[in-house]
Amino acid sequence: MKTIKKLSYLLIGAILFSCSQEKKNTIITVKNSLDFKRTFEIVEIQKSDLKVDDFSKVGIKDVKTGELQVTQLVDVDGDGTMDEILFQPKIDANSTANFEVVIITVAEKPQAPELCYSRFVPERTDDYTWENNRVAFRVYGPNAQYRAENNLPEPTLSSGVDAWLKRVEYPIINKWYKETLVDKTGSYHEDTGEGLDNFHVGVSRGVGGIAVKVVDKYYLSKNYTKWRTITTGPLRTSFYLEYEDWDAAGNTIKESKIISLDLGSNFSKFSTNIEGTDTVSAGLTLHEKDGEVTGDTKNGWVNYWQPHGDSEIETAIVADNKTFKGFEKYDVETKDLSNAYAHLNVIDNKVVYYAGFTWKKSEQFASKQDWENYLNQFSKQINNPLEVSIK
Repeated sequence: MKTIKKLSYLLIGAILFSCSQEKKNTIITVKNSLDFKRTFEIVEIQKSDLKVDDFSKVGIKDVKTGELQVTQLVDVDGDGTMDEILFQPKIDANSTANFEVVIITVAEKPQAPELCYSRFVPERTDDYTWENNRVAFRVYGPNAQYRAENNLPEPTLSSGVDAWLKRVEYPIINKWYKETLVDKTGSYHEDTGEGLDNFHVGVSRGVGGIAVKVVDKYYLSKNYTKWRTITTGPLRTSFYLEYEDWDAAGNTIKESKIISLDLGSNFSKFSTNIEGTDTVSAGLTLHEKDGEVTGDTKNGWVNYWQPHGDSEIETAIVADNKTFKGFEKYDVETKDLSNAYAHLNVIDNKVVYYAGFTWKKSEQFASKQDWENYLNQFSKQINNPLEVSIK
């Protein structure tokens, strides 16, 4: 009889232990080792790390506040299956925060506007354009190159990056293209309160286009040849671009990249796969050469301030300490070939850097010093990423 009782107790204990184990959800711990609060950095969690059956029902809850986080699912490889979940926590200086992985209904999922957006634009030859709540950019495709090489209307031969100067937080890409090209009720070259596109690129590097330097000459690729949108949403937009192989003084350069732009950031991230060179140089056009190039090799950035129309603009490139080698002001007579360059190490056929800008009329930064403070802070963030562990 005593043996039966013991077995019963053991069985009950095992059931209770099993239930308690089942109730323990996965905890994501995020650590900020820097001495300032971090609010606009994305945490990426792989589906394989969460071991859940239905990824679409996953929610992420702040353990301390009980608040569900805004999330975004991403199909990284384009196979139709979501691979990772993104969220953007707020982590106080020198502190750690815990987030619980929970199962939620569609009605419980926090809603947020899709401010991070990108798309292919066939109605304007073949631009690819992207934006968030602070900045917007575009690059040019093979049809625009064909037009340039065959003396046709609307030509653009450039692998430079265009800056669209927006001064509102809501999306403007579709609105501006529609008004200019479809409805013909306005032009995105004129500012009616939302901003405008009056940033000349030409064959320059614009804001972050790359070149390969051999001796004292820079060699450039042409327009992108292939594109694929990866994700758009409330937290991030990203896309893939591919380029035709190009020549740099007899060296064949193979280039493809993933560009991403996160909510709240003035910088696009360029993750470039490249073969044929150990270094690349990411450039900032000097336009009329009436501005000032500054840089900080220790903090890994180069910046160009310039008067722009009736305002001012600052463009910059930032990279981590392993990547950033130095910077150079390259000034020549040929139109659009003068750029401020950040020299970057290629590591295992890959180089990662960030390129972006601020326009004075956007009122995002009160002064040039505030912008440079932002560059230094951004540098600290990419050199000291949030530490993420899953238990």
